Amino acid sequence: MKETVFGKNEVVFREGEQGTCFYQIVKGTAGVYLHYGEAEEQKLTEMKPGQYFGEMAIIEAWPRSATIVAEEELHTIELTGNDLIAYFDEQPDKILALMNQLGDRIRQLTAEYDEVNAFIKDKQNAGIEKKEGFFDKLRKYKAISILGSKLVGCTIEDQIRQKEDGEAAKATMPVRTFSKGQIIFREGDEGVYMYQVHGGSVGIYANYGTPEEIKLATLYTNSFFGEMGMIAKETRSATAVIEEDDTMLECIRAEDLQKLFKANPLKVDMILGHLSNRLRKLTVDYAKACAAAAEDA
Repeated sequence: MKETVFGKNEVVFREGEQGTCFYQIVKGTAGVYLHYGEAEEQKLTEMKPGQYFGEMAIIEAWPRSATIVAEEELHTIELTGNDLIAYFDEQPDKILALMNQLGDRIRQLTAEYDEVNAFIKDKQNAGIEKKEGFFDKLRKYKAISILGSKLVGCTIEDQIRQKEDGEAAKATMPVRTFSKGQIIFREGDEGVYMYQVHGGSVGIYANYGTPEEIKLATLYTNSFFGEMGMIAKETRSATAVIEEDDTMLECIRAEDLQKLFKANPLKVDMILGHLSNRLRKLTVDYAKACAAAAEDA
């Protein structure tokens, strides 16, 4: 760990580079850009003191997905992958802070993804181009769609297999056994726990038990689910149902994370990988949706 200072307008790292470190902002702001310095340049957001950036390249060893630029003199703490365990050991509250930031990005991007899908649906209606903001949105989606050609699709299951380690996968928190048909939580319930599957399978459903029921996924051993409820205590976005007798789930609360880290730091790394991959996959899907929204424009 070391403190690193960047001058105003200095590029911290560029989109497409391989990452060897990530940063926490101590003072100043950083701009997050796609296609920085190109005709299609798009500023996505600004990062402020206390926030992290570049962590996905360390957690998943993926190329940088955006360019980071110091908007003013920028003071940061620079951390490598090797620093992460020592950093959490010294400041265990930062485990939940980093998970919260990944969770915030997932929530924000999910809202953007829902918006672009609604735009695609509206675009089929005659006269939609007369609605306020239509062309601004179209330009935005066209610019972001260019990102789609630079991203590689991935699945949570693939990433978990890459991150999986014998020690990391072991249960550390209490494990409960469930019977087929049991409901772990319902859409709309308040969240407290996240879960890791240690045997059997779990179905994730939208509109469970109604004529509009849709099965979103089936989760098997070493899959995680329910993490957004655990991180922010927000309501569940889907229903989780046990699909096999003797399905075993490890139950993890936010207040357990420091204890979990001390007992099994690789499990925390595995959870971070799951969150990061979920965000990465959502980014890919969002870029594809933007491309569809910009078609024939």
